[in-house]
Amino acid sequence: MFSEQVLSGPPQGSPLPDPTDRVTMLLAHADDNMILAQRLGGWISNGPELEIDIALGNIALDHLGVARALYTQAGEIEGKGRHEDDFAMFRDERQFTNLLLVEQPNADFAHTILRQLFFDAYQVPLWEDLSGSNDDSLAGIAAKALKEAHYHLRFSAGWTVRMGDGTDESHCRAQTAADALWRFTAEMFEGSGDAYRSNWETKIRDVFAEAGLHVPEDPYQRTGGRSGFHTSHLGHLLTEMQWMQRSYPGLEW
Repeated sequence: MFSEQVLSGPPQGSPLPDPTDRVTMLLAHADDNMILAQRLGGWISNGPELEIDIALGNIALDHLGVARALYTQAGEIEGKGRHEDDFAMFRDERQFTNLLLVEQPNADFAHTILRQLFFDAYQVPLWEDLSGSNDDSLAGIAAKALKEAHYHLRFSAGWTVRMGDGTDESHCRAQTAADALWRFTAEMFEGSGDAYRSNWETKIRDVFAEAGLHVPEDPYQRTGGRSGFHTSHLGHLLTEMQWMQRSYPGLEW
């Protein structure tokens, strides 16, 4: 389990965590954004309408940008000469520490939106916290990411309401997606991440109430992503994401 300083930014005026813990924290949040960017990229040219296609592509690019910045900082702190491509393209499944939630398949548009809602509602308080870090580089990354996260949350919350309060079919799909993904939400609040739980739960309950959806009560919660134990979906995703660099190491565009 990550220490309190690993999962959140150090309090103002406190010493920074040791380099190993800082790299661990940076890679965890970078992996979250890298894997989600890859998932969202699967909608490009496949969105239900052009506007949504473009919006999901832009959100994917936002997450990719955050991942690149965090990987770069992790490499600088680690001091072993690794850069963003090394972290993203040349680590195996067990070396990734992303949340299980973000690796779940797109399935349908409802699953994509509910996955995004659950993650967005977590990232807003996370980036608010990290934007106050004593690490100026991390604080800058978090401040930029926070602006994007607010937009992402408006997008996913808005679509959740539209689906939940729409047709019988859209309502059913939204509820089915929420029920299926709920078991992956507790992992976000392990360790000091619990500090974000109250804000997250309030936001989710407010959105669900407006959408006419019920909050799932599935007692089973699946965890392990932060320790490198993933669902079978991540291996397939990494195969697709990494094959070019692994086939042609050092390839440059």
